[in-house]
Amino acid sequence: MGVNRRTFLQGTALAVASLGTGSAGTNWAKLRRRLGERLVLPQDAGYDRLRMPFNTVYANRRPAAIARCVRPEDVQACLKFASHERIPVAARSGKHSYAAYSLPENGLVVDLAGMSAVEVAGNRARIGAGAQLLPVYEAIGGAGRALPAGTCRSVGIGGLALGGGISVIGRKYGLTCDHLAGARIVTPDGCLRTVSAHEEPDLFWALRGGGGGNFGIVTQFTFRTDPAPDVTVFNLGYPPGATAEVFDAWQEWMAQAPDELWSGFRVDAGPLSDPNVGGVHVGPAKDLLPLLDRMPRAERYVQEMSYLEAMRYYAGDPDPGKPFVASSRMLRDHVPGARIAGLMDGQRNVAILFDSFGGALARVAPDATAFPHRDAHASAQIFVDVVDETVEQARARLAVVRDGLGAGNTGYVNYIDPEMPDWPTAYYGRNLARLRKVARRHDPDRVLAFPQGL
Repeated sequence: MGVNRRTFLQGTALAVASLGTGSAGTNWAKLRRRLGERLVLPQDAGYDRLRMPFNTVYANRRPAAIARCVRPEDVQACLKFASHERIPVAARSGKHSYAAYSLPENGLVVDLAGMSAVEVAGNRARIGAGAQLLPVYEAIGGAGRALPAGTCRSVGIGGLALGGGISVIGRKYGLTCDHLAGARIVTPDGCLRTVSAHEEPDLFWALRGGGGGNFGIVTQFTFRTDPAPDVTVFNLGYPPGATAEVFDAWQEWMAQAPDELWSGFRVDAGPLSDPNVGGVHVGPAKDLLPLLDRMPRAERYVQEMSYLEAMRYYAGDPDPGKPFVASSRMLRDHVPGARIAGLMDGQRNVAILFDSFGGALARVAPDATAFPHRDAHASAQIFVDVVDETVEQARARLAVVRDGLGAGNTGYVNYIDPEMPDWPTAYYGRNLARLRKVARRHDPDRVLAFPQGL
């Protein structure tokens, strides 16, 4: 990560020393004078709880400090400090980075959880970068408005929006980043900037799909919202062994679907892989049922809900996290169902989640925002739970499934994979050169450097 100095806190003597200059010369006392007890060091109460990532493969990673920021000035102080001390620094919103890049070893975590206010006025929502999705939905949906975003309740709005933001209403309303109207961002020089289509437009362009951690630390987003629709949630249950037939049918079905219909196809590994189709239709059940009749017969669950009820439904129960490895591909062509069945039959602890694209997502030019995958017809998110094998063994099996999809060198930056081949091209495609130019302009000294940073 281009680190010249590291802080190692071993034993009481070194822990005490860390409040002064530290064993590697890091003057934590200087930052503590600014943040007080909101700067949490390894010897402080609550450190282990605060550092724990969602992906517990990285549970042993130990940052040198965690700064619990509550205002933009705190973030400015952190970036100035990290730049001066030449230590790794990363922003953290919801702790969901699949590679735990928001938890730099021996570095400084800029924790934004204390900056989570949501204010809704008219068709705009101002959201602190540390807000998690369920509280965002409660505030926006409670005001009768809607914002297309993710489903997991504890994902942070920051990482999600900066990478693009796939939604269960995305085919109708677009990506989360398509609704970004402005942002407040602290760049590595410590400057707090306001960006929009009219203020610093290149940086604004990069924040819409260019990935978190590349250009600065966003402290607040302003999103355009839409009137909250009533929706119909559905699920189609199929028996194990039906993967090939159903996946072929699902791809053809979604290729002809109206914008109001979004669906996901999930397949879980097993002796015979187990397929499932779920989704959301913007509108009443009576308009959805004829569409469902075009899919192979299945056990059906159909329920009309308000937008807010649907977001609560998808949010599910709290999830403390688990050990896993993950990757992704973006599907631009039809993938034979037999190929998916061949990858998943006889496997274990593997799941692939396909999200349908098209509709409003595809009507934005691929260079209009930094998100490059506008021509995809689906994304594929691959998980391997690390249960009874080493992480290395799980990664080897993950690579077989990822590359076996035959979807080319593509991937979604929000499903970041530390072993993604040629990750810059996979994540950013033809937008890569422009993104690198923006990153060099705002972070010439690579203060925000991380293994897959621009």
